[in-house]
Amino acid sequence: MIDLHFSPTPNGQKIMIALEELGLAYRTIDYDIFEGEQLTPAFGKINPNYKIPAIVDHQPAFGGPPHAVFESGAILLYLAEKTGKLLTSSERGRSEAIQWTIWQVAGLGPWSGQATHFIRYAPKRIDYAIARYTREVDRLLAVLEKRLGEVRYLAGDEYSIADIALWPARAVAHLLNIDISAYPNTSRWVAEIAARPAVKRTVSGNRSIPAKYTQARAKLSPGEWSNLFGDRMHQAVRR
Repeated sequence: MIDLHFSPTPNGQKIMIALEELGLAYRTIDYDIFEGEQLTPAFGKINPNYKIPAIVDHQPAFGGPPHAVFESGAILLYLAEKTGKLLTSSERGRSEAIQWTIWQVAGLGPWSGQATHFIRYAPKRIDYAIARYTREVDRLLAVLEKRLGEVRYLAGDEYSIADIALWPARAVAHLLNIDISAYPNTSRWVAEIAARPAVKRTVSGNRSIPAKYTQARAKLSPGEWSNLFGDRMHQAVRR
């Protein structure tokens, strides 16, 4: 059994997709990050960075006590290595899957995150910051579009953790008013993955991202701001 510490964000979705694809038994422990439910000492023992998602594997393949894993890219790699799946059947494909997964967590993920922050959350509009981050997101999407014009999936012919890492970014594109149809190869890939049963189970019904998480211009209470960006978030790691 694996505990998935979850919030309905793109990062949370990618881990649930992986668990569903792999057929692993798991239970979901839900957090409202706006309410700061992730900022408790108990959760800090699982993830010292106090961010969602994280997992606890109660039967790690290497034995011993339950094993906690945080950071979405690290979780995807851990689950793939635990099961021997979603890293492709070739050494070349494995390398490519890892490269594109790291590309997401080091590139598209943080850059799009900063873009959405300055568009959605910043108290005052800062045109330079918005232009800086959105232009880089546009460049990264061009990189993705080129790659998907060469291969079916990011690691080649086989679906992998790289596709799972990147696919939830479609929600970020919506928030940034990016028209994915302008990227035909990416659009083809997005639609193909969306049709997978495991993905459908993850993003439909009560697991869909609620409106609270997708406001074009978010309005936060002082408490919500403190939990997401302010004093309470910063103080959690200094206890």
